[in-house]
Amino acid sequence: MIGYYVHHQGRGHLHRAQCIAAHVPGPVTILSSLPRPEAWQGPWVALPPDTTVDPVDATARGRLHWVPVHHDGHRARMGIIAQWITQTRPAVFVSDVSVEAAILARLMGIPVVVAAMRGDRRDEAHRLGYDLADALLAPWPSSLPEPGWPAHWRAKSVHTGSISRYDGRPRPVTRGWHGAANEVVMMLGAGGADVTPEQLQDAADATPDWSWTVLGGPETPWVEDPWPLLCRASVVVTHAGQNAIAECAAARVPAIVIPQDRPYGEQRATARALSDGGLATVRDAWPGPTEWPSLLAEAVARPERWAHWSPGDGAEQAGRLLTALATRYPSQAA
Repeated sequence: MIGYYVHHQGRGHLHRAQCIAAHVPGPVTILSSLPRPEAWQGPWVALPPDTTVDPVDATARGRLHWVPVHHDGHRARMGIIAQWITQTRPAVFVSDVSVEAAILARLMGIPVVVAAMRGDRRDEAHRLGYDLADALLAPWPSSLPEPGWPAHWRAKSVHTGSISRYDGRPRPVTRGWHGAANEVVMMLGAGGADVTPEQLQDAADATPDWSWTVLGGPETPWVEDPWPLLCRASVVVTHAGQNAIAECAAARVPAIVIPQDRPYGEQRATARALSDGGLATVRDAWPGPTEWPSLLAEAVARPERWAHWSPGDGAEQAGRLLTALATRYPSQAA
């Protein structure tokens, strides 16, 4: 048995877990406070939420990320994970992502895989979580590493390239840049957006030869499966979240990437790597209306190099890693 902790922010962590679990021969249990997807056929452990607007010493004086004092939800959440580990005795525990969940599993004697994130992770909590991990799962190519990582992190990193639920999925239609009308797909995602409806409207007004389709955000309906829209798009405009970039890469669609402000500079680090690799058109902030015509033309003209970021077998590589770790250590009785 493999345990897989899935963070509740956005949907990318869950999509990645489902992709990887499909390439693990044994059972995988997901532990999360997200709703259980209808398509998930494996075991699922529901965790209570531990969010609060007024936490007390949530970082344990800077040593951890989220351990609010006397919070019933947090205590119950950790207790459920500990009880599940005690009863199930998993061979490996994956944290995607919670330093606290990773520490708890390792304190209970379970080998841990941590899903690595870009950005500056040299704070005390991340250093502890990355240090204790048996392996770091890095869903980006080794040729575009995260700068500043210590040697012992790099030594245990498995660079899979991006992992997408769309890897290997056939494209249903021909893209606009192969002859259909020009279409921009703006992908905001479920993790929050830093762009206003007025900015979107100004961009559309400045590009009358392009049609704009907006996915996600507070004022548009959620699209569970954007794959057909990504495949027909001439250009996708997106933030720099790992899952969003993975989906663009799987679709091999030209992309304009505008990173959002996230803790530890995660999205800006991803955008920097994409720019360094010549994989996407990157802007640090939302462009003004007059910039959009040339920006869309630049994105369409960029040579398509997404295979460098997305080899298509990232989930399979991750599955092999978990399978190998599951048999590395013999079970020991008391």
